[in-house]
Amino acid sequence: MYSLQFTAESSSNGMLERDFTVGGVPGVLWSPASGAQRAPLILMAHGGGNHKKHPAMSGRARRLVAGCGFHVAVIDAPGHGDRPRTAHDEAEIAELFRARAAGEPEGPIVVRYNDHLAQLAVPEYQATLDALQELPEIGTDGPVGFWGINMGTAIGVPFVAIEPRIAAAVFGQHWPGVLAEKASRISIPIEFDMQWDDEHISREEGLALFDAFASKEKSLHVNSGKHKELPRFEADSAVRFFARHFGGAVATSA
Repeated sequence: MYSLQFTAESSSNGMLERDFTVGGVPGVLWSPASGAQRAPLILMAHGGGNHKKHPAMSGRARRLVAGCGFHVAVIDAPGHGDRPRTAHDEAEIAELFRARAAGEPEGPIVVRYNDHLAQLAVPEYQATLDALQELPEIGTDGPVGFWGINMGTAIGVPFVAIEPRIAAAVFGQHWPGVLAEKASRISIPIEFDMQWDDEHISREEGLALFDAFASKEKSLHVNSGKHKELPRFEADSAVRFFARHFGGAVATSA
């Protein structure tokens, strides 16, 4: 088992931010600054081309920490953030840019590349969860959730499919492709986001992935707009979703 090493610490507006590494993989843990008290943990995964401290990640973390008193952790995906790109990463990114410039569908390239990244990232998330649960403020007996959209879903679905410690999850905005079969193994409560006018993922593809989950409790959130126009209020909805399942105050916008 890899141990967790804290490398930096800061706090602001009631939220403690601690950088860490687990087996050389960099991550960040956000917690209430009021003290190391036992609370649920939400693991998050960032989107493609982003990183662990992208504003979408820190913004969601602040909602969960300030609104619910939860702990939140994110690690950099392979080839993202503080992790170097491999030759494979560079080749796939170049192919994506070529297809985009030529007006060709991006989906086949993104699905293939994200599947490759997920195969690397899933064991890293398992190792990170193992290490975080060694902290007294998290422990092994508290609930754990997962929140990942876009590439975060590509990593999260195979992770949650094999990880019994995850008790609720928020996914969305990805092609069914290789994920549908893995989603069929997931039966925990799910909230799922999709954009009705997504220029990359068709309505049929988005609905197919939602339908694939075996969860008895699953909620589909559909909004008008293109791929990058997911409304910010869906973040508040996700926080309420986790608060409902794990306890905690009703979160408000931050």
